[in-house]
Amino acid sequence: MSLNDWDHVRTFLGVVDAGSVSAAARAMQVEHTTVARRIDALEQQLGLRLFDRLPRGWALTAEAQAIVPTARAVETQMFALLSAAQAEVPLAGTVRVSAPPALVSCLLAQALPAALARHPQIGLELLAETRTADVQRREADIAIRYRKPDAPGLVAKSLGTVHYALYAAPHYAARRAREGGWAYLGFDASLKDAPQSVWLERHAQGQRCAMRSNDLLALAAAARAGLGAAVLPSYVAQHVRGLEQLDVPCPVQRKLWLVMHEDVRRAPRVRATADALTGVFDAQATLL
Repeated sequence: MSLNDWDHVRTFLGVVDAGSVSAAARAMQVEHTTVARRIDALEQQLGLRLFDRLPRGWALTAEAQAIVPTARAVETQMFALLSAAQAEVPLAGTVRVSAPPALVSCLLAQALPAALARHPQIGLELLAETRTADVQRREADIAIRYRKPDAPGLVAKSLGTVHYALYAAPHYAARRAREGGWAYLGFDASLKDAPQSVWLERHAQGQRCAMRSNDLLALAAAARAGLGAAVLPSYVAQHVRGLEQLDVPCPVQRKLWLVMHEDVRRAPRVRATADALTGVFDAQATLL
């Protein structure tokens, strides 16, 4: 049995256990279409209809019910095979992780190597990138993104939600509160469509923009120097000392996603790194 065949059997049992395609997709952390595609492929291989596609959901056919015990036996044997194989494969090799620069500097550069310390043979490459690394072309093994991908073959897992707020140096905030006439630190054209940039432009209402940048740490440094107010993620503001959150409601929240290719995530070194990343974000949830 190939790994693709195993995926098909595993997906079949996932739908049986979850009760629906959508529930199985959530449990397996894949897209709804991926589950449907695997079931279609298994039906073609077996020459057997496994589910009746009804308006209110998929119903297991009588023929499929008859082969569930055999599929369970295959599942047990495959788990045993994978466990034996994983025991023989060392957690060694390079893993390339692509993430936004500020996230790398403020959080991952310290926390992720520490989380991987028990796997000393894994070589970590942290790519601080403003662009989106192409995981399908293996530009990175793991990418952390603000958008959930919909391309086939990719799997995504939510890492948490990043909260934004308006920050300034305390002395600047006190002076502006007395005198008025705020200056703002905004984003350059490459980020004009980002939710935080759109919100800031609306909030500023044409007031002076003292500086624009695509670098969150540069904006934080300018705010700390008293050059204006900047909208920043909480994790940046807590990393750069000397800033205070202004009493201005900011509704911007952005989800972070861990993205991998279906094939790459099977590698033990990549799975271990993905688990470490998940642990880092779980532990630092209050900083986001």
